[in-house]
Amino acid sequence: MGVWQLLLVAMVMLLGLFGVLAPGVPGPWLVWAAMLWWSLHEQSGLAWILLVSSTALLLLTQVVVWQLPQRRIRGVGITRRMVTYAGVGAFLGFLLVPVLGAIPGFVGGIYLSERLRLGGHGQARASTRTVMRAAGTSILVELFACLLIVGAWAGAVVWG
Repeated sequence: MGVWQLLLVAMVMLLGLFGVLAPGVPGPWLVWAAMLWWSLHEQSGLAWILLVSSTALLLLTQVVVWQLPQRRIRGVGITRRMVTYAGVGAFLGFLLVPVLGAIPGFVGGIYLSERLRLGGHGQARASTRTVMRAAGTSILVELFACLLIVGAWAGAVVWG
């Protein structure tokens, strides 16, 4: 697979990561479609293992998300700024503390956004808990799964 195709796969995966954070965009399925495209062009044992693993992980993620309470985004105060902070926090956490850092990074991003908006620790903490109960947990589950898939793909491209 050429450099341009790899960049295109990376762009679709990045779009999928942003899609997880944007309501109505099928982010996990964009990540999976990019993995499928890469696997079909690569046709190696590692590519097929990653495709099967990512398929199983995304199906498991969908089951987990269905078991969580419905997302109640309206009325909670979720803003674009908060989603941006949460996404950047998850990404930076994923890079700084590989894989597991995405979880505290996501929650920390929400807290930072609310701390800047509300000013106090107590109010920001309460608001972060409300957001995580309303929609944050399901978004975090999907984002974490997609970050795992993108990280595995990047590792396979770089070291494989």
